[in-house]
Amino acid sequence: MSDLSTFKQYYNLADQLIENSSKDDIAETARLLAMNLAHYQSKYGELPLEETLAMIGVAEPNDGQIELLSNAMEILVGVLGNVVTGVGQERH
Repeated sequence: MSDLSTFKQYYNLADQLIENSSKDDIAETARLLAMNLAHYQSKYGELPLEETLAMIGVAEPNDGQIELLSNAMEILVGVLGNVVTGVGQERH
């Protein structure tokens, strides 16, 4: 079970990465995340985003929501970190 401190750590790390990223890095991250979402939807169907969006403003999330939020921030940090550092890109 994930706790709120894990979410906060990922959230702060995401903020640091965003502050030190270029507009192009953030755009590339958004493209990669959109591609992952499209792939998921093609395999498993539409995601119920109404529930997810409603959860964003919850003052006291439950354990399941905290785990989902932590996982989301972990994915954002991973993708943005890879884009910023150039992981998987050819170097010339």
